[in-house]
Amino acid sequence: RKHNISDATFYLWRKKYAGMDVSDARRLKALEDENAKLKKLLAESMLDVDALKAALNQKY
Repeated sequence: RKHNISDATFYLWRKKYAGMDVSDARRLKALEDENAKLKKLLAESMLDVDALKAALNQKY
């Protein structure tokens, strides 16, 4: 509570980052950020494909 986080958050972070060096934690964060960007790109491309399919179906 010293840093205004809940006990649940503290234990979740402790479980996730236990035994890691700072460099490992930074690398994990970088990989998570990259993964989020890739998921966003995939979702956007899937929306584009759906829009193109809908446009093709309306033409014919």
